[in-house]
Amino acid sequence: MKRILVWDVPTRVFHWTLAVAFALAWLTSESDVWLSHHVFIGYLMLALLGFRMVWGFVGGAYARFGSFRFSPKTGLNYLREVLAGRAARHIGHNPAGSQAIYLLLLLLLVVGATGIVTLGGDEQHGLASGWFAMASGRVLKKLHEAAATFMLLVVAGHVTGVLLESLQHKENLARSMLTGFKLAPPEYLPSKPYRTVAAVLVLVLLAFGVWWFSYALRAPQHKASALAFVGPQLAINPRWRDECSSCHLSFHPSLLPRRSWQALIGQQADHFGADLGLDAATSASLLSYVAENAAEKHATEAAFKIDASIAADVTPLRITQTPYWIKKHREITTVDWDLPWIKSKAHCEACHHDAQAANFEDAAMEIPRTAPIAR
Repeated sequence: MKRILVWDVPTRVFHWTLAVAFALAWLTSESDVWLSHHVFIGYLMLALLGFRMVWGFVGGAYARFGSFRFSPKTGLNYLREVLAGRAARHIGHNPAGSQAIYLLLLLLLVVGATGIVTLGGDEQHGLASGWFAMASGRVLKKLHEAAATFMLLVVAGHVTGVLLESLQHKENLARSMLTGFKLAPPEYLPSKPYRTVAAVLVLVLLAFGVWWFSYALRAPQHKASALAFVGPQLAINPRWRDECSSCHLSFHPSLLPRRSWQALIGQQADHFGADLGLDAATSASLLSYVAENAAEKHATEAAFKIDASIAADVTPLRITQTPYWIKKHREITTVDWDLPWIKSKAHCEACHHDAQAANFEDAAMEIPRTAPIAR
């Protein structure tokens, strides 16, 4: 037996980068604040998949697909042998491990593809922006989550297999994927390290990360949590802005259905204790603006989900009364609401960096734990 290089450097970089990326993607999957990072990780994983598909044909001897081309039947038989404690040792990928690798690569493609179309439908961002209606995004998101969960199960099975075989053959397979070396009979030839290819791969991945996160430098008015998530530019009526902003944030019509705005303008003499005093021409202009830009137009994700949450026979007069708003803010505690710089539930701009633009992107929200610095 001699110590030879089995796993070349690019294969090891791919393996551990993908493992870390998948873990981070899972941890950021339920957080609106980390959505931009989750999307970046998803693109990164797809880039890794593209590299591995190429490397499977031109890479080192043990990294090529031809070196672990086993049938599903062979893989199942090998799994039985592992459970029976009499599985043969393989220098490269064993038959059961090879099936897990092929399945993981396929699932990685499915998770990445469904992630892109979910982002395009549910968020109206990314490569597939505008390809699907927002209503379709919900279905695509469920498929994305199901594929990711299945992938997690396959990863768990793969790790279990590595542990079982390591115990059976008394060798640390995880360590060999770190160092690249394993003990092999004299007839086995070592793989080339391909350090240059690995260096280029790392540099490309780092360059992609720098390019993605440099958005914070190009647009410093956005927080890091809002990277790459800038909503559409909504139509702004100067009269609407001037009339509303004299007392509070100029809430865009997309945040309530048309009937709500019509009711508010219709009873302007008692607008939450104030008289708006709008003349007939101004009222007509604002009603026309509302008709073209209310929540029913689904101009943003927030508009779509607010509209979908309100029953047809209900006419809320406050945005904070809509079921979607209530659900979205259910985890915010009384302590947060009582912070002096948040002031009230209507002070949207305290937490939403894009409140003035009325986009209310999920990733552009952050509860300030300290008083904002005056500018």
